Amino acid sequence: MEESKVLLRKAEENQSVTLMERIKPHLELIAALISGVLILAGWIVSRNITGVLSNSLFLLAFVIGGFAKAKEGIEETIANKDLNVEMLMIFAAIGSAIIGYWAEGAILIFIFAVSGALETYTMSKSQKEIYSLMDLQPENALRIVDGREEQVPVSSLEIGDILLVKPGERIPSDGIINKGTTTIDEAAISGESLPVTKELGSEVFAGTVNINGAIAIEVTKPNNETLFQKIIQLVQSAQSEKSPSQQFIERFEGTYVKVVLLVVLLMMFIPHFALGWSWTATFYRAMILLVVASPCALVASIMPATLSAISNGAKHGILFKGGVHLENLGHIRAIAFDKTGTLTKGKPQVTNALVREGMETNDLLQTIASIENQSNHPLAMAIVRYAREKGVNTLISPDHIEDIPGWGIKAIVNKEEWLIGKADFVGLEEAAAFYPEDVQQIEAQGKTTVYARNSTGIAAMLALQDIVREETKTAVQTLKEMGIRTIMLTGDSQKTAKVIAGEALVDEYIAECLPETKVDEIKKTINRYGSVAMVGDGINDAPALATANVGIAMGEGTDVALETADVVLMKNDLPRIAEAILLSKRMNRIVKQNVFFSISVIVVLIASNFFQILNLPYGVIGHEGSTILVILNSLRLLRSR
Repeated sequence: MEESKVLLRKAEENQSVTLMERIKPHLELIAALISGVLILAGWIVSRNITGVLSNSLFLLAFVIGGFAKAKEGIEETIANKDLNVEMLMIFAAIGSAIIGYWAEGAILIFIFAVSGALETYTMSKSQKEIYSLMDLQPENALRIVDGREEQVPVSSLEIGDILLVKPGERIPSDGIINKGTTTIDEAAISGESLPVTKELGSEVFAGTVNINGAIAIEVTKPNNETLFQKIIQLVQSAQSEKSPSQQFIERFEGTYVKVVLLVVLLMMFIPHFALGWSWTATFYRAMILLVVASPCALVASIMPATLSAISNGAKHGILFKGGVHLENLGHIRAIAFDKTGTLTKGKPQVTNALVREGMETNDLLQTIASIENQSNHPLAMAIVRYAREKGVNTLISPDHIEDIPGWGIKAIVNKEEWLIGKADFVGLEEAAAFYPEDVQQIEAQGKTTVYARNSTGIAAMLALQDIVREETKTAVQTLKEMGIRTIMLTGDSQKTAKVIAGEALVDEYIAECLPETKVDEIKKTINRYGSVAMVGDGINDAPALATANVGIAMGEGTDVALETADVVLMKNDLPRIAEAILLSKRMNRIVKQNVFFSISVIVVLIASNFFQILNLPYGVIGHEGSTILVILNSLRLLRSR
């Protein structure tokens, strides 16, 4: 009996906690609504009963409705040693009560509390994508140990663990498939609605959904380093970083508040002596000025819009690393693209192989593939695949390897030095004399040539071709229609670059670019166009991404992409660039609308007050109403269009 009572009590406590958790995010709005009810009751009482009771109700409305904002204002004033708009509202409400305008002061607090609750709602709404992402990661995983299945917490997983993921379950950790094939819904990571086919060796990410096949995956990253966690950290960091406009407004706020208080102080005396107003009228007008001159709407013009835009982007697989990058993206006039993996698919194929007379093709391919296997460059990986297709199943370990970015690889195999890379790297004159007619014909087709040279001269030339993405032309054309200049940067030869640039429809191209020369070209482009974005894969393009005004990584969720650029597109989907720019332009446009509207309202209300047209209730409604409208306008950015 006692045990059942204890269980019942615990159940009631849990239910109570759950109820409090549900109510907590809405406490500010609830307080505002209670304040409104008290104001209505006070107004009804004031028409039938003495003013003491009605004023008591109004005072209660002051305390309940204004507590949260008053606390926030006082804490920020103490912390920053500077005044803010919350303090202006407190002073205005107290001043209204001092001259007997209890109802007007209470209405001011009520509407200010409603606008504050709406701003809090905007921030929580903008963070909804993060919380929804957090909810997607499973808490437990099914680990296979010695053929047995055991359920363990995701936090306890280690690299190398083998997990079983059944159809319909979420993948608990980043890994690679070592058994089975399936299709995966990666919408939570990339924003892509169509499922992706995954097979043996394919990479999978935590939080994505296994649709139709049981698979075993090998964990490749600890729980705190998964792509899923990095996305959450990225968006959280972006939401805490302020744009230049927001920083300016916040610096401006402190000075503006002091100026308003000084002008209000003068307004309490000068009209009485200069214009013959009564003391009551003078003080009343000063209180109205304190209300209508407050920059509440101006302060709320930027942050809600920025947070809404960041959340919208995250929902569609576009991650902004901060408000500054989101704001800058809308101002770019030119975009420089890396070629491989950005404009092209990044998976070139060997189409031609020319071998020096007297050399055994398979032995030569084994040596070249063994060297290239030490690199993760797309061309190197393509050569290794080609060698395996030609029957080279065993690779040897080079004695020495030196990767020279932008040029090629120097290696020693069986005590013989090999150079593999561009014609300039292996020896331009010798390369030019190696099957010149065939090579000239191959290069005219826009193919990339890679030479292999040993101690006796050029041993082979491999031609590779990368295919332009199907969506590249559409994306580039869209950017052109937006008035943005498109430029391709590539390490390929002039002939190859010209062919690829023609297929991709870019405005211009710059060939034979090394990683360091890409930086120089970005600087030149900035001098020509002012604001420039660089799009790359985040590896060799890292210096150029850092140099551009906005660096955009097309990384399909790679670690390097997440760490390098200012904006990350979770899929190698070029049209997302145009979407990101349009989102930035929408945000900048809405911010301008908010700023212009809020300043206009302040000017009109101040002028109306000076000419004694405006009464306090209408001043309160006009001022706080403009703040609410500005926040609602910002919320439009949560919609896709």
